[in-house]
Formats: sequence, C-alpha cells, structure tokens
Amino acid sequence: MILRLFLQTFGLALRQIWANKVRAMLTTLGIIIGVVAVIVLAAAGHGFKTFVLDQFSTFGASKVWVFPRMPPDQRDRFSFRQIRLYVHQVDALAANCPSLEAITPVMQINATVQAGDRVQPFVNIQGVRPSWHIIEERSVLQGRALMQVDEDERRQVCLVNDKAIQELGLDADPSGDTLLIEGRRFLVIGVVETKQVSPMFGGNEAQTEIFIPFRTGEAMRPEPRMYAVAKTRSPELFEDARAEIRATMRRLRGLKPEDPDTFGVQAIEQAISQFKKVATGITVFIAGVVSISLLVGGIGIMNIMLVSVSERTREIGLRKAVGARPEVILLQFLVEAVTLCLAGCLVGLALGLTVVLAMRAGGETSPVAKAEAPMWSIILSVAFSAGTGVIFGMFPAIKAARLDPIVALRHE
Repeated sequence: MILRLFLQTFGLALRQIWANKVRAMLTTLGIIIGVVAVIVLAAAGHGFKTFVLDQFSTFGASKVWVFPRMPPDQRDRFSFRQIRLYVHQVDALAANCPSLEAITPVMQINATVQAGDRVQPFVNIQGVRPSWHIIEERSVLQGRALMQVDEDERRQVCLVNDKAIQELGLDADPSGDTLLIEGRRFLVIGVVETKQVSPMFGGNEAQTEIFIPFRTGEAMRPEPRMYAVAKTRSPELFEDARAEIRATMRRLRGLKPEDPDTFGVQAIEQAISQFKKVATGITVFIAGVVSISLLVGGIGIMNIMLVSVSERTREIGLRKAVGARPEVILLQFLVEAVTLCLAGCLVGLALGLTVVLAMRAGGETSPVAKAEAPMWSIILSVAFSAGTGVIFGMFPAIKAARLDPIVALRHE
C-alpha cells in the first residue's frame, strides 16, 4: 500500500515537472551549479593531489636526508666545525639506526672535466659509497656499479649518466674510457640512468653527473662539505628513523638536553604527510563553500513549491473533499520537491563528469591530467540534493497538508 502510494506520488511529481519544464529547469539551476562545482572541484583536487604525489615519488618515498644545520640565533655559540657532518658520524648512524636499510655520505665537487679535446667546467661530481645504488635505485645501464673494493682502495673510477656521454662526447658505451677530473685520470666503469626531478621541486634540464668512490673524493677534498642520504626499510618507519638519528647524533655531538639540534633530518614521507593534511583541509573548505550553491538552490526549490501550492489550492481542496488524508498531501509535495532536486542533481552530475573528461584530455603534463571524481563527491551530491529537497520542501508540503478543504475549494 505504502509502496503503491509512493510510486503514484512519484509519477505525479514527474508529470508536474514535465508540464512546467522551463520553470523546473530554472528552479533547479542552483542545484545543477552546485553539483557541477562539487564534482569538478573534487576531481581537480584529486588530480592535482595525484600529480604532486607523483612528483614526490621522483625523490623516493623512503629517502631520508641528514645535513648540518645552524640553530636559529646560535651563530655566536656554534662554529662551522661543530655543525658540519663527519664520516664517523655517518658510520655511527649506520650501526645504531636499525630502521635504516642503507646510508651513504655524499660530498659534492664542482670540477672541470676533460674527455679528449672536450673540456666541461663546473661539472657536478658526487663522492658516494656503493650503498648509494640501494638508496637511489638508479639502474646501471652499461658497465658495472660501484663496488666496496673501489671504496676501500680509493680507486680512481667513476660512473657517468647518459647526459655526460652527450656533453663530453664519450662513446655510446663509455666503459673503459678515461676522464680527467681536476687533472686526475679516472676510468669510466659504467653508465647510470638520469633521474629527472620535477620542475616544481627545483628540477630542470638533465645535467652531466659523475659519481666517484667517497674515499677517492676525500683524497681530492681532505675536509669535504657533505651530507648523508639514507633509505628507511619502509616509508612508515620515518618517525622511528628520525628518533634513532636524533638520539645518535646528539650523543655523538655531546649536546645537552636544553641544547638545540645542530643538524637536520628530513624525509619525503614527512613532506607527503604534510601535503596530504593540507590537501584534505582544502578539500573540506571547498566542499563547504560549494555547499552554499546547494543551499541557494534549496531556497529556490522552496519558493517554487510555495508557488505550486498556491496554484494548486483548488486541486488540494478537491482531493481533501474526496477523502485524501493530510499526510498523503504532504507526501505528494515532499516527493515532488525531492524529485525536482534529484533531477537537478542528475543533470549536474552529467555536466560535471563531462567537464572532468575534458580535464583528463589536457595531456600528461597537465596538473589535472589524472582528475577523477571521487565516489564521496558523487554520494555527497546526491545526498545533499535529496536532503535539500526534504528540508526546503517540508514547509510548502506542511502548508498544503494543513489547507482547509472548504477554503481551498473557494480559492480563485
């Protein structure tokens, strides 16, 4: 009985909407705009979030950096020698931090490199240990990787990236070629892939890179300025790794409990977590702003339903005169208001998803190329539209249900 009454009321609501198509479209315009805004902004936010997280992945989600850092307003108290990172400290981190899978000190040298007749100034030379391969996960395209024997014997060997082959005019497979780095002869033992960092994190066009054993670099720079890069056993272990690193470094440096850290610990996972929190906050804020459009649309629904009650006063009086109960009249107008809102919601969903498809067609370089309407945005749109119909349709429905049949039949 209830189901049949509901279906009859729903059919009547559809006929009323169809009989007043233009008015219904204008009435639901606020709902349509609100739903389109929810879908498009949610999809754009999801796409941009995915884009940024993909850029973060160019660094490696499990990487941790340890570097010297002067505490704020403490320059008179600490000298450079007190805050600089030393090799024995990196070795202690490797021995005392079980959350780290691998760690290497990294020294950087800008040096002049000569290959045959070609001379390239200000080339980025990095002194690293063999564990660098585990941390960076950069494939060796040709030749071999750095080995522990290269480090132990301070061999003058090097790896180059494919950009170096082009800029220095090396052979397609340069393994066995020699380079002069600051007048020292180095044997090329292999080629590593070039890892392009996103421009949004300071990356730019790939440059020549040369990697040498760390101890060989120490021979070239007896007191190197260096930092350490490590890899945690999983991204979730960053907080454990940071606690282990801080405890070890503070003990090695003899820092008292009240002393500030004279070093920094940073990880991509930390930045990712912060970005996700910011992105979630922005999404909630946008959803709140967009909901105003749905509220405005709800006010339009209420207005038009009040007009509908006035126009159909005689019809309501006639139905009551032949025995229609007030709750049936209330249900009729309430279902009509909800149907009107849901019709606007469906149109808004269709338009919103069309816009999302257009955004995805912008190409892989677009920040919203991976835009996708999350399921919560669709559920929110439908639920909010239905709720708007119930809330703003209730007053006109109650007004219709309370009409006196005799007064209603006399209405002109």
